[in-house]
Amino acid sequence: MASKSNKTVTLSTSGTTFADVIDVARHGAQVELSSGAIDAMNASRKYIEEYAAGGVPVYGVSTGFGALANRHIDVKDRSQLQKSLIRSHAAGVGPAIEREVVRALMFLRLRTMASGRTGVRVALAQSYVDFLNKGITPVVPEFGSLGCSGDLAPLSHCALALMGEGRVHDANGVEMETMQALNAAGIKPIELEAKEGLALINGTDGMLGMLIMACADLEQLCMVADITTAMSIEGLLGTDRVFAPDLHAPLRPQIGQAISAANIFALLKDSGIVASHRENDSRVQDAYSLRCAPQVAGAVRDTIAYASTIAQRELASSIDNPVVMPDGRVESNGNFHGAPVGYVLDFLAIAATDLGSMAERRTDRALDQYRSAGLPPFLAHDPGVDSGLMIAQYTQAGLVSENKRLSTPASVDSIPSSAMQEDHVSMGWSAARKLRKVVDNLARILAIELVTAARAIEFRTGLTPAPATARVVKELRTVVGGVGPDRFLSPELEAATALINSGAVVAAAKEVVKQLI
Repeated sequence: MASKSNKTVTLSTSGTTFADVIDVARHGAQVELSSGAIDAMNASRKYIEEYAAGGVPVYGVSTGFGALANRHIDVKDRSQLQKSLIRSHAAGVGPAIEREVVRALMFLRLRTMASGRTGVRVALAQSYVDFLNKGITPVVPEFGSLGCSGDLAPLSHCALALMGEGRVHDANGVEMETMQALNAAGIKPIELEAKEGLALINGTDGMLGMLIMACADLEQLCMVADITTAMSIEGLLGTDRVFAPDLHAPLRPQIGQAISAANIFALLKDSGIVASHRENDSRVQDAYSLRCAPQVAGAVRDTIAYASTIAQRELASSIDNPVVMPDGRVESNGNFHGAPVGYVLDFLAIAATDLGSMAERRTDRALDQYRSAGLPPFLAHDPGVDSGLMIAQYTQAGLVSENKRLSTPASVDSIPSSAMQEDHVSMGWSAARKLRKVVDNLARILAIELVTAARAIEFRTGLTPAPATARVVKELRTVVGGVGPDRFLSPELEAATALINSGAVVAAAKEVVKQLI
């Protein structure tokens, strides 16, 4: 069941924001159309109705689609043309995708309709508003999109629901026939008219929605990674000197690196553990997984910043084919191609995978008695009798390995379709689906480092951790027990993951380090 927000998002002709997308997709914010958007839609619709009544060939209005674009369609068949398009293109298979992804996809398609460049009726756009506001979510199968011409199959499953066909989930998450949900919500199915079926499905909305949510999630996980890094440094008796500000921006002006270094440096402030070995320590340098953490986490931050820039540009776009220009021209174009979005989705998967890979190396070091600066093997309560966190690291390594497989770019692949009319596709949808899994795995990887580092800190008896890391350990101990004999570990790792995903870990650290970003 979707959470409810008191916020109302007003869609105008000028686009929307990341926050609006997430509020609608994840928190059930209400949606409305501005008067400017309604005027723009009415204006462009007049042009489409003129073309529909005339004899000039216009793609998708008076012609077929794709490889059938040269087929002239009689006026009497043009409504059927739109309905047939939706039914035939709703050909996805596999499990239903997540509710938040469908809501993002619908909201972003509605955003393009509100731009006035698609030529749809206001009534059609209002149907999408009603679906979102009533919490009705079409069942959209996972497989079917090639990312060109946009997310055709996923968007078609949404459009099918507007026609009263297919299946949906209601506001309580119960799956049912679409008409059952519409009747209960007081919504009438829409009868598609000229061009409207095409306008509902020609967009990058699915992959864009997943990109926006992934950027938000990864920003949060970068902060978590800085926190778990600081905790691992304490647990492994590492130094904080390498995170000093004058060793970063003045020497290497990489923005993300400077941010991560500043975070870690602040998190370790006043650490009694770090202070305990500043003198008479025979080690000259820490291992790369400790010393180079800002360089890796910072590069991830910079990758997110670049991906966000691409997403913001896409969010300001009016993507449809053909598109209705302000002077009434209806022009074919290729803006539905998902390459810009697909590339950064793949880029993010690579960066997120590397962040998790470095976290796993810190965990492994803490569990190895020969590299952990005096910690017991596997952080076990009674080594030999107890195995401690040995298999937690196996799980973490398995997640890292899966992420490495998922980081093979989807956007380098292309499978021609539609009788070679669509002879190069982006595979952006596939890149987005992979990235969601990578992000989920990364949260679990960091949760295992969190559990490991907290236990390592507690084994440093007589030494006091930094106030910030101590606060995080205290928060973790509300759901995960401390050092002790072996116990059923899986629920604790899941609880730590939930704590990270809830934002509680970052919130706890920010109580002490308010400038954490």
